[in-house]
Amino acid sequence: MLRVAREKGQAAPAYVTVVAGLLFLALAFFAVGQAGATRNGTQTAADAAALAAAKESRDKFRLELLAAPNPVILAAVFNLGQIGSWWGCHAAFPMAQKNNAVVDMTTGGGCSPAFNGRWGFTVHTKSQKPVGDTVLPGTEGEKGKGTAQATAELESRCVYTPVPKPLGTLTCKGVAPWLVGEGPPPDGPDLFDIRLTEN
Repeated sequence: MLRVAREKGQAAPAYVTVVAGLLFLALAFFAVGQAGATRNGTQTAADAAALAAAKESRDKFRLELLAAPNPVILAAVFNLGQIGSWWGCHAAFPMAQKNNAVVDMTTGGGCSPAFNGRWGFTVHTKSQKPVGDTVLPGTEGEKGKGTAQATAELESRCVYTPVPKPLGTLTCKGVAPWLVGEGPPPDGPDLFDIRLTEN
């Protein structure tokens, strides 16, 4: 009888240790899952903010075409792939906030033209809330906030030709050619495709 009681007494600490270890592992996996969800949410915010900046820039350029089309600018943008408008980053801020993040102006670089020889915008975001207190260190406070970046580029759907004069013709895929200056230009999505690219 004494031997059976002694064996039960020795098994109890081992059982407690195993249960505690399993509980710690479960909490660690939960923390990793939370961190992954925070990171994914922040990446979604970066993607949406970069697309919003590119769309705003495209829309601004279309308004400039409507107001004062310039053959030199048309040739540069549509035939040479140069940047049509730097305007757009202000649209990234509210879009990031709609996705529970902020444009990271401190360490990430905020929002800027892509500077890769193409018309695009790169946006850095940070989650508004950290992962929170978990069994893993570094998940609370500023250290626990997710960060991400995304780049969206505009790709021309059109070709400009300087004839007939005085302003020429813009020919875009899927729509009738636009005699520049005669009536409104094609809509933004007819002028440029917008897509996310690898950073």
